[in-house]
Amino acid sequence: AILSGEKTTTAGLHEEYLREGTALEQPGDRSLVIDSDGRPVAVIETLAVELRRFADVDLQFAIDEGEGFESVQAWRDAHRRFFSSPELVAALGDPPVVIDDDTVVVCETFRLAEIVD
Repeated sequence: AILSGEKTTTAGLHEEYLREGTALEQPGDRSLVIDSDGRPVAVIETLAVELRRFADVDLQFAIDEGEGFESVQAWRDAHRRFFSSPELVAALGDPPVVIDDDTVVVCETFRLAEIVD
């Protein structure tokens, strides 16, 4: 979806950044995109980063994730499942992160900067 230009946003749990001691992306930052086989396929450039309450993510952001979301509720349901997945829960450790309307998410907007051959 990134390579086709359909995906220009992504969201993550702010709590994950806090627990890992990772800085938020900043406009102008470039990141390597890795495919499911672990191969680099593209470089994206961060355009904007915003902290939002889970309940405040809007439809345009959801659509721009390029995952086929047609409603904010569909986005919320999918992200609630992902953020509550056993893998992410295990990675974040205790105490468990509560996923509700007030959970802070990192909303990143980016552009495809280059395709890696």
